[in-house]
Amino acid sequence: MAAKRAKPVSFNAVVKFALQHYQIPTKKDIDKLNAKLDQLEGLIQGSVLAVRRAKVGQSLALGSGDAPLTASDRVLEIIASAPDGISFADIRTKTLYPDKKLRNIVFRLSKIKKIQRLERGVYAVIPQ
Repeated sequence: MAAKRAKPVSFNAVVKFALQHYQIPTKKDIDKLNAKLDQLEGLIQGSVLAVRRAKVGQSLALGSGDAPLTASDRVLEIIASAPDGISFADIRTKTLYPDKKLRNIVFRLSKIKKIQRLERGVYAVIPQ
């Protein structure tokens, strides 16, 4: 009886077996871990910002028992607290709002003639 020939083993199969046997992470495994880390960092950053915003909301409330101010009211109050005008960067640090939200608020306040632009990036309340 003739001896059977063994099937040739491919190089890819040998590499795959070695990676699994020695538990060596592949590029796909590392990409999955990076995606999970990005997701966790986003959740952590979101919760930190939520806590900061809650603290700002509490400190800028009208008084005890009253409803908290709207975002536009908060920005208007901060601008009004600076008689010589306040810069956009200072408003951002005091409110902790994202740039896009803050730009929209400043645009709306200037459109309804509540604030005026003194110079580039500096705003003041219009006396009424």
